[in-house]
Amino acid sequence: MSGKYEDSLGLIVPESCKELGESVNNQIMKKRNLSESLIIPTKLPRFSNGEGKCVIEEGTAVDKDLYLITDIGNYDLTYKMHGFENHMSPDDHFQDIKRVVSAINGEADRITVIMPMLYESRQHRRNAGESLDCALALQELQNLNVKRIITYDVHDPSVQNALSPSTSFQSFYPTNTMMQEFIKNEDFDPDDVLFISPDNGAMGRAIYNANMFAADVGMFYKRRDVSKIVNGKNPVVAHEYLGKDIKGKTLVIVDDMISSGGSMLDVAEDLKNKGAGKIYMFASFSLFTDGIEDFNKYYEAGYFNSVYSTNLTYIDSEITKMPWYKPVDCSNHLTEVIDTLNRSKSVGHLKNGRQKILDMLDKKKKGIL
Repeated sequence: MSGKYEDSLGLIVPESCKELGESVNNQIMKKRNLSESLIIPTKLPRFSNGEGKCVIEEGTAVDKDLYLITDIGNYDLTYKMHGFENHMSPDDHFQDIKRVVSAINGEADRITVIMPMLYESRQHRRNAGESLDCALALQELQNLNVKRIITYDVHDPSVQNALSPSTSFQSFYPTNTMMQEFIKNEDFDPDDVLFISPDNGAMGRAIYNANMFAADVGMFYKRRDVSKIVNGKNPVVAHEYLGKDIKGKTLVIVDDMISSGGSMLDVAEDLKNKGAGKIYMFASFSLFTDGIEDFNKYYEAGYFNSVYSTNLTYIDSEITKMPWYKPVDCSNHLTEVIDTLNRSKSVGHLKNGRQKILDMLDKKKKGIL
């Protein structure tokens, strides 16, 4: 049975997410045997002082079920301000999201904002004197009548409690897609894999991955020097391992994002020194704000084998050329999410593909994969 929105599907794809958005558009067109693009032309020009606006051709959004796909992490885009070249920040991208929704001017039947990497997700809670940015951002979208917010591997799912029940919030794990690529490409014994959480905060994510894989978990505890603050954080002085013996085992270190990656590299070195076999890293988002030289150094020293990460946020092309970097295309999963929601069907099957993973592992054991 078709959903009531099926014939009114529209996509808005700003420059920040052009490659991913166009891939999704092409896949939906093929899936539905369509001849015309679903992308609604959208312009986001800037005035010479840096102020911006959004322009959508009048009438193109009327009665549409719109899906705005955006990447708040695309720092490669620039704009001129007083003659200076400025790289777009997450703040700039989020303002553009609000501009797009405002330009639609209430004409759309339903608006879904898709931020694979959720804006301000690491500022999801506050201590005294801190801002509560993620919650405020979600409420801003809700106040603009955004009906649904889609994201991937949100840093803390409880942030959705900032929204009223009238606004849907969905967070998907790219785990299925990443694991499928890992199983197909790597040589390992499925019965000898252990998933590792680099800190207490990532333990839930490591358990989720381990359950998908029918494997066990281990974790590290970050011991910090609370008497000092470096780059806004208490520096880590030691990583303490908690878990079963890892000698000779294939290990997968799991986290939601890599910023500089220092903690993951420290964990990999410690595990290797404890006798681990092959070591891989899974991260939904690879920001690489710093530390590329360290990754190259640690890779050459044999501390890890590969880093698996998605195309759900911008990655510098130089990084994708590194021998240790394994890109995972998640456009097919996002296509399925949009297609399913637009048809008013349940996305439950897109949140747990455990049986498919187990079937692939069984074939790997039998040597037929």
